[in-house]
Amino acid sequence: MKQRELGRTGVMVSEICLGTMTFGQQNTEAEGHAQLDMALDHGVNFIDTAELYSIPPRAETYGATETIIGSWLKARGGRDKLIIASKVVGRGTNPWFRPNGEPTRLTPSQIRYAIEGSLRRLGTDYIDLYQLHWPDRKVGLFGDGGTTFRDVPTDDEVPIEETLGALEDLVTQGKIRHVGLSNETAWGVSQFIAASKAGAPRVASIQNAYNLINRTFEIGLAEMAIREKVGLLAYSPLAQGYLTGKYLNGAKPAGARTTLFNRGQRYEKPGVDVAIEAYIALAREEGIDPTQLALAFVTSRAFVTSNIIGATSVDQLRTILGSVDVTITPELEAKINAIHQVHSNPAP
Repeated sequence: MKQRELGRTGVMVSEICLGTMTFGQQNTEAEGHAQLDMALDHGVNFIDTAELYSIPPRAETYGATETIIGSWLKARGGRDKLIIASKVVGRGTNPWFRPNGEPTRLTPSQIRYAIEGSLRRLGTDYIDLYQLHWPDRKVGLFGDGGTTFRDVPTDDEVPIEETLGALEDLVTQGKIRHVGLSNETAWGVSQFIAASKAGAPRVASIQNAYNLINRTFEIGLAEMAIREKVGLLAYSPLAQGYLTGKYLNGAKPAGARTTLFNRGQRYEKPGVDVAIEAYIALAREEGIDPTQLALAFVTSRAFVTSNIIGATSVDQLRTILGSVDVTITPELEAKINAIHQVHSNPAP
């Protein structure tokens, strides 16, 4: 398993990161521990979670994923050999995140509250990478809004400098080591970088969706990632499992996430199925597992620091981890790009 530098931090993370949002709903504690064990056995040292998890978010399972990781850390040890990332929720109205059901915002007091909860559940004194799960301001999120900007800025946004100031305090206290963004725009990244020049922590990464049917990151953010060394932690590299082909033609396999939770609308837009069929046909033509082709493409990008993968079984995880052995040759990339030219970003 190769490693890459996290931003300009000097911290080296595995090119595959284990995403854990299924722990606590689709996966039991024992199953989560088994996935963590397998990932480490394959050289993964990077684990991503969030206070929001498990997914879908519910009051009853708030923080469940961090709790499962925490019990695994307690049982296995080796905290100093791992890079653990978590996230604080952005602007929202779900009432179970904060005391008295107050709306969530990226204010200093809420960030302090969130970090204490995450540290307690994880059973650790520090988090290596603490990310803002989504912005405080209004932007299109999780497939809502696509590539367009149409929201009028609000006048009650928490200033970026204020949010970074709270994170700076946590770095000083040793509770977090580095700072990252998630579901951000090129404008947002530029503002955080500018604010860091006043002495606030510099963002090390950005965690956004990126996959064969959503390459919108390449339009404005990829250059930012490379030039400013704010690398992509790519989530949903399999487009929530759709790139495996298991949901083609409206199929709903038993036990699959979309079957269970009906949350796949981001990947059920016009043009998605025909694009997926083209990529699966290419994989078969090349003698490559379609899952591994999709994952290897993401991992191979120069602007990607780590590819956040997720599974609900160790068999799935074994296939996913095997993607590091697939090489995207120039000839194969040309074929991928030819499909992309015809079926560009049907699921932004």
